[in-house]
Amino acid sequence: MADTVEVNRAGLLDGIPHGFLGRRGGVSTGDVAGLNTGLGSGDDPMLIAENRRRAAEAVLPGARLVSVYQVHSPDCVTAGAALWADADRPHADALVTDRPGVLLGILTADCAPVLLADREAGVVGAAHAGWKGAIGGVTDRTVEAMESLGARRERIVAAVGPCIARRSYEVDEAFHDRFLAEDESNALFFAAGRPGHHQFDLEAYVAARLARAGLGRVEALGLDTYSAPDRFYSYRRATHKGEASYGRQISLIGLR
Repeated sequence: MADTVEVNRAGLLDGIPHGFLGRRGGVSTGDVAGLNTGLGSGDDPMLIAENRRRAAEAVLPGARLVSVYQVHSPDCVTAGAALWADADRPHADALVTDRPGVLLGILTADCAPVLLADREAGVVGAAHAGWKGAIGGVTDRTVEAMESLGARRERIVAAVGPCIARRSYEVDEAFHDRFLAEDESNALFFAAGRPGHHQFDLEAYVAARLARAGLGRVEALGLDTYSAPDRFYSYRRATHKGEASYGRQISLIGLR
């Protein structure tokens, strides 16, 4: 892997410390080679700690990085005055803060990372939107938590980072039917696949949920984790290749 940490940024979040990172610039080796930041990946804890340090320094030097124990839920927590240690991470899939010097981190390996900000209120958020969390309303809960800190949804801007693209994301009929049962208009996010299967556009679905929540503007970066093994980790790609483990990339946002 390259020595320099690759930081993908969103135009809508320009000026706010943030970044959607990939696997470039880390010290891990083997199947998880690169900037693996997954505490549950089975990688050497010392290497993970160094990767997380490098990631934080690339986005907001000197900040305190906090993350959650992700469980594909809609739950969101607030990082306030009392911050938790990595070993005590709360079970949730989104975080918000209005505290300068706090860096919110979300891990992904095909799921959609979402970073949000209300510049005027000085409030930011980060959400892990896999399909379960997305349909369960994790982004809606994140917006509500930001509002509890003084944000207003019409001022909030959001960006959807690297995730598995529709061309890479085959799902079965049961998956398809679950989304249509939630809202028939969700048919827009599926394309025909091989018999009995569909191709699901997770990125577009998450962006649409954000827009439907009344956010000011939403940006999708259009980066496919599955098809770029040199840049991103992918759970589905690792599974298809029969790899013993898979890495996790981190997406970060904070306030100066």
